[in-house]
Formats: sequence, structure tokens, C-alpha cells
Amino acid sequence: MKRLILISVAAIALFSGGAWGDDYDLAAEAPRAPAQEWSFEGPFGRFDRAQLRRGFQVYSELCNGCHAIRHLYYRNLLEIGFTDDEVEAIAAEYEIEDVPSEEGEMFSRPALPSDNFVSPFTNEKEVRANNNGVLPPDLSLIAKARTGKYNYLYALLTGYDEEPEGFNLMEGMSFNTYFPGYQTAMPQPLDDDSVEYADGTEATLDQEARDVVAFLTWAASPELEERKRLGIKVMLFMLIITAMLYALKRRIWSDVH
Repeated sequence: MKRLILISVAAIALFSGGAWGDDYDLAAEAPRAPAQEWSFEGPFGRFDRAQLRRGFQVYSELCNGCHAIRHLYYRNLLEIGFTDDEVEAIAAEYEIEDVPSEEGEMFSRPALPSDNFVSPFTNEKEVRANNNGVLPPDLSLIAKARTGKYNYLYALLTGYDEEPEGFNLMEGMSFNTYFPGYQTAMPQPLDDDSVEYADGTEATLDQEARDVVAFLTWAASPELEERKRLGIKVMLFMLIITAMLYALKRRIWSDVH
């Protein structure tokens, strides 16, 4: 993440294997991820902008080295409280190959706010070569792509532990209580003080996991708040229309006995 946070959430890099005893079912489901409290849940839920900014910092420092979020544009960061200058500076840290002329001559230029987030690798073979054959998943929609969604991501990021006695942990794998098969190719990406938050928040494992999960949830559904606002307006409109129609019906049928 600059190695693998993979936040991975993804870890998803999916490798399972090994187990307790010869009859242990490697396909057995891991324990259900416990429900957590999130500011964006419920009909009136909203994203915490400060948390999203911290989550972006965790992604940038710990996940960006292996996991892309290619469906997101740098300019989208304006929606979570970054200024125009900050977004330009963030984008300019990365380079993009471009074709400036009719002759098709390639050249590199700093990324712009209008560009998609730059992938850490140029192609799948390069990705696998740098990750022991594993293809780290793109995290753009990861918060929608797993059963349990953000609760699962949080459980995954905080579910690393020593393997139980008698568990056959394959070489290069890590034990995770909430990953199907209980072992994953993604090393533990987070730990206490893995980052130094710009806003001074204490960087515990729990805090880092919550922040990056919130950021990935926003990345997967940046329109979430707008959809909720629209839904509330529609419900209010329907209530008003229903009340008006009821009053009209009462008036029309008031003289009928």
C-alpha cells in the first residue's frame, strides 16, 4: 500500500486454503461480519467529510501502491472537502501517458483533476509479477461487491489474527477470521499508527479501518446523499398528494348519503 491495504478489502484477492483437520470444508463461510454504526446509514444518513478525507489519506498512503480506484476522477475529491488547489496538487503527483500529436507520439504529463485516478500498474501481468501472481482488485466498487458491504470490509481489515493451533496456513497467506476459508493472500494492511493523520486524529487500527471503509463506500456511491435527499422529497410529495386527494374525496362525497 504503498503496499497493500488492499484494504483490500479486497483481499479479496482471494485465496483460501488449508484448514483444521482433513475433513474441514475450505468453502465454509466465515463468521458473519458484525454490524457497525456508520454516519451514512439510514434515510437521513450523511458522510462525515472529515472522515472521508482521513480515509483518502489511508488509501493514498497504504493502498494506492497495489489497488486502483479507476472509476473515480481526481475532481471528485472536491465533493469531500478538498480545495481546487489541493486536488490539483494531488493529481500532479502522478503521471499519465498521453498522445499529443496526430503522429501518435507518446509523452508523459502530470495528471489533471479531470483525469481518472492513476492505476499503480500499467497492465495485469505487471500487477501479478509484483504481487506473487495475485491480482489486487480495483476498489472503486468494492463496497458494493461483497456480501455485508462496508461491515464486511471493516471486519476484514480488523480480522487478522494468529492462526489457531492445528490450522494449516499455506505459505504466503495470512489468517483472517472473516475471510472465506480463513486465509487470504493480502497481508495485514493496517495497524496502530500506520498513518499520521493530517487533522491530528489518533491513528488506531479501528480508526484507520473505519475511515478507509467510509471513503471506499463514498467512492462506490458518491451520489448516495443526493439519492436520499431526492427520496425524502418524493416521500413528502406523496404524503401531500395523498392528503389532498383524501380531502378532495371527502368534499366530493360529503353530500352523498
